[in-house]
Amino acid sequence: MKKPLLVIATHNLDKLREIRRLLGRGAYAVRGLDDFPPPYTVRESGKTLEDNALLKARRAVKETGCAALSDDTGLEIAALGGRPGVYSARFAGSGCSYADNTRKVLRLMGGIKRGERRAVFRTVVAFVTPGGDERLFEGRCVGRIAEGPRGSQGFGYDPVFEPRGEGRTFAEMPLARKNKISHRAKAFTRAAAYLRRIRK
Repeated sequence: MKKPLLVIATHNLDKLREIRRLLGRGAYAVRGLDDFPPPYTVRESGKTLEDNALLKARRAVKETGCAALSDDTGLEIAALGGRPGVYSARFAGSGCSYADNTRKVLRLMGGIKRGERRAVFRTVVAFVTPGGDERLFEGRCVGRIAEGPRGSQGFGYDPVFEPRGEGRTFAEMPLARKNKISHRAKAFTRAAAYLRRIRK
């Protein structure tokens, strides 16, 4: 029997590769938005990660006619009052790069002691169907902000986020290890478990 399509509502190829690994070979044929031209963008106007994840998943369903998964991720730093939070992807401004965001965080964290550099990475995944069913799944990873970037793996804030108990940043880890403990891994593992249940 032909597998139904599941759209991952992103044009970010780094994220798409990581999510495909997390979902594994399940009951769905997984595609990204680049497989459904023409391209479009969604303004992440929500006040929360939940809002933005749902906005993107609903739009993907509308554009493709397929069930969709979307996520929004925020890095919440205690010493910065929870920033960048929902604005993590564009913390340094519109059109900024991963490196721009990381540099801004490190600049704002300058002079903050090791014990006061606590942070939480949080991912919310939204699953939306053409029939209007909606589900949310959350994953968290507690850690700290490193004093400087370390490692060359991963993307985003990975070079400066050190999960609790690891002694190394996400960017210093093999992907297999990151995918066991990361916020995104936890959220998508919960989503994948739900998708397997409803396909049985």
